[in-house]
Amino acid sequence: MNKLIINTDGGSRGNPGPSACAFVITDQEGKIVMEEGKYLGVCTNNEAEYEAVILALEWVVNNLAGQLPEHVEFKADSKLVVEQLSGRFKVKNPRIKLLNGRVRELEKKMPE
Repeated sequence: MNKLIINTDGGSRGNPGPSACAFVITDQEGKIVMEEGKYLGVCTNNEAEYEAVILALEWVVNNLAGQLPEHVEFKADSKLVVEQLSGRFKVKNPRIKLLNGRVRELEKKMPE
C-alpha cells in the first residue's frame, strides 16, 4: 500500500454539546480500507474535529504497524484543525493543546 487517504469529520449539537467524530480511510484506488465513528459525549465542534484525526491516526498506527504506507493524505473540513496542525495558527485553548499534542505524538509514528 503506497498511499492512504483519510477523510475526517467531527461535530457537536450545540457548542459544546453531544458530539461525535468519524473517519474513512481509502487506498490510492479509492477502495475503503476502514471506516469508524465514535460518540464523544459533550465537547465542542473543534474538539470533535481533533478527535476524528486522533481516532484515524490511532487506527493506522495500531492496525498497520509494519506495513505503513509511504504517503498519508488527510482531508478535513475544519479550518482551525488544518491550520493549527500545519503550524499556521497558534493553539491557545488548553483543551485543544492537549488534543494537538496527542496528534503530534501519533504523527511521530507515521511515515514522513
